[in-house]
Amino acid sequence: MKYTSALIQEAVESLSALPGIGRKTALRLALFLAKQDPARSLRLAESIQRMVEGLRECSICFAYSDSDVCEICSNPGRDRSTICLVETVRDLMAIEETQQYKGLYHVLGGLISPIEGIGPDQLNIAGLVKRVATNPPQELIIALRPCIEGDTTIYYISRQEGMEGIRLSMIARGISFGSELEYADEFTLSRSLAGRIPYHPKDNS
Repeated sequence: MKYTSALIQEAVESLSALPGIGRKTALRLALFLAKQDPARSLRLAESIQRMVEGLRECSICFAYSDSDVCEICSNPGRDRSTICLVETVRDLMAIEETQQYKGLYHVLGGLISPIEGIGPDQLNIAGLVKRVATNPPQELIIALRPCIEGDTTIYYISRQEGMEGIRLSMIARGISFGSELEYADEFTLSRSLAGRIPYHPKDNS
C-alpha cells in the first residue's frame, strides 16, 4: 500500500504492531487521529508515554501498579485470608469485574510449558512460595486456565515447600478446558469462583 505521507506510514507501522490490529485497521486509526484536534491526539500519546515510563510491577502480587505496592495489596479492606492465583493481569481484571471476590491475588505471568521453553524459574512461583511462607493465607484459590500447562503448573506449585498446610481450591470447571479466562463472561466466572473445589494433587510415585 502506498501512502501520501511518510508520517502516516510510520504511524500505521507502529499501530499495526499491536495485537489484533491489522494494517487496514491501523490505517483507519491513523487517519482518525490525524483528523482530531491535535490536543486530543497528544493527550493519547502522553498517556501512553506516562504508562510506559511510570508503570511498575507490584512487589507483592506482580500485577501492574503505579507504585511499589498495588492498590489491591495495599487496600486494608481486602480479605487477606485468601489469595487467588492467576496467570495474567488480564485474568485478575476479569475476576475483579465480577465484583464477587474480595481477597488478594498473585500473578504468575504465564504457565509452565516445556514445549515453549517456559520453566518454573521464569514465572513468579518463587515469589508466591516466599509470600505464603511469610504470611500464610487460609486458602489459595487456583484460577488458572484449564489446560495441560495449567494442570502442570498447579501440580508443581502444590508440591512446593510450605504448601502443605494451606487449603488449595480450584475454581469450578464451568470454564471449558483450554479456554482463555479473560473471555469468560462475568456470570460464568462468578459461578466458577463460588463453586471452587478442593485441589488434591495426584501422587505419581
